Amino acid sequence: MKNVAIIMGGYSSEYQISLKSGNVVYNFLDKTKYNAYRIHIFKEKWVMVDENENEFPVNRHDFSVNYVGIKLTFDVVFNAIHGTPGEDGLMQAYFELLGIPQTSCDYYQAALTFNKRDMLSVLKPYGIKTATSYYLDRGNVINEDEIIKTVGLPMFVKPNKSGSSFGISKVKTKEELLPAIENAYKEDNEIIIESFLDGTEVSVGVINYKGETKVLPITEIVSENDFFDYEAKYLGKSQEITPARISDDICQKVEAVSKKAYEVLKMKGFSRSEFIIVNGEPFMLEMNTIPGLTTESILPQQAKEAGISLTELFDNAIELALA
Repeated sequence: MKNVAIIMGGYSSEYQISLKSGNVVYNFLDKTKYNAYRIHIFKEKWVMVDENENEFPVNRHDFSVNYVGIKLTFDVVFNAIHGTPGEDGLMQAYFELLGIPQTSCDYYQAALTFNKRDMLSVLKPYGIKTATSYYLDRGNVINEDEIIKTVGLPMFVKPNKSGSSFGISKVKTKEELLPAIENAYKEDNEIIIESFLDGTEVSVGVINYKGETKVLPITEIVSENDFFDYEAKYLGKSQEITPARISDDICQKVEAVSKKAYEVLKMKGFSRSEFIIVNGEPFMLEMNTIPGLTTESILPQQAKEAGISLTELFDNAIELALA
């Protein structure tokens, strides 16, 4: 039996969603094949949490746990941390140094995709379309007229490195621009401002399944709010329709672009990319490398539609990491 450490929590605003994802992995993992252990990673402590919610400190020197008098080590790590340090490359690099396989992409891909600006600029030369954008770093002079002239109104103001729509605003008037920038700076010291793309929003899961790149059935996002924000994502203020209501022709285009992005970036493990389809053309917004894994999350919904159970999905991720 392989010992699996499921890491969850993290240092960002997304830690509660990560704890949910990690517990789903824990509950659905095949217990006949794996001994699963929940590891909470927080700034103030790294601990293993047992069935009775007792905490045992993790030795960061070799990622082991002294558990009821035995030294517990792990064969593989299942990464369920959204945001830093699980989705931005830090944990990936740490486990690579320790020689412990883990289920997400490698540290470079994690760091690159976590940085929306850098990822989109790497993909652009491959013909992947993106919104018109404008970049700001904390301390830069803010020229509102120049921003509006570049990207137009309405526009989206986003932290460059954050997830779950924290810090994102849709700006419709010049008066809303400065408060939106302040809001984004609460999450990150870099901002990406993008033109509003008026079209159909879709989310596409791409995974390595049994050694092959597999594009999962596409999900269409219909938000009751102005955009797919935190409420829409987690508090039921959206419809997620899988498979998406798009033509076969557009579906093939989106699948091809999603697969290309996954392969160009030399991705591994799970990924979920967001696109807006405008006049039949997919424009890429971002890629998540640790997508939500709760039973309501988009990627598990897509896997289900493809006939892959959560147990099979998680088993496949661990088998590939161990291979």
